[in-house]
Amino acid sequence: MTVTMELNKLMSREEFEKVLRGVGKTQYHNLHPFHKLLHGGKLNKGQVQAWALNRYYYQCNIPIKDCALMSRMKDPKLRRIWRKRVFDHDGRDVKDTGGKDTGGIERWFILTDALGLDRDYVKSTEGILPITRFAVDAYIDFVNEKSVLEGVTSSLSELFAPDIHRERIALMMKNYKFTNEKNMSYFVKRLGQAPIDIEQVLSYALDKAKTREEQENVYNALVFKMQMLWAMLDALHYSYCEPGLIPPGAFKPEG
Repeated sequence: MTVTMELNKLMSREEFEKVLRGVGKTQYHNLHPFHKLLHGGKLNKGQVQAWALNRYYYQCNIPIKDCALMSRMKDPKLRRIWRKRVFDHDGRDVKDTGGKDTGGIERWFILTDALGLDRDYVKSTEGILPITRFAVDAYIDFVNEKSVLEGVTSSLSELFAPDIHRERIALMMKNYKFTNEKNMSYFVKRLGQAPIDIEQVLSYALDKAKTREEQENVYNALVFKMQMLWAMLDALHYSYCEPGLIPPGAFKPEG
């Protein structure tokens, strides 16, 4: 992966943060044509089903990625911070009440249930696009193979997530009859979780990237994550919009 900007000197914290935030203005997947169609109410139910089904493969692998990364962290404080991310997605038992803190994966099932997708089929991941599998698996490999600094800071994509979550909640609830606050609860919950995650990962990036090479590695980790998210949408657009060529074995909407 090539750095697309000149990092010819070690930047100050302020300069480096500005550079990182600038990535989202040109590369975040809210700019992708598929998201424009999704949020604008231009997709039919089958196309939204395909999006939710494929996105599940990313969702269910987030805690797997985080556990792999956490196993390499030497700092107990950092592990405690990262453990919260696993709980956010996997949920946890609440001993005081005997209940359960439902995680993000379970909330994603609320959405796929509302879309009429069979939950066992979603869990099987049998119908996802090959590129979805390749992209997410490549992300897990990246986190396993690169430094802890690069693995952690690949999550800097969260800098740009709250805006797309707010947009998605408002526009999808406006434009699709099959959406409501309950089945959009994954994104509603992330509005509270994401700012905490953003503060932690951004502080880590600015604190730990102390050389020009480390700053380049952090920048590249963020760009890699952006490319992975974009590739997933490329595959959805190609398969379910234009030209509409669904690969063998992948989900085919009814009708």
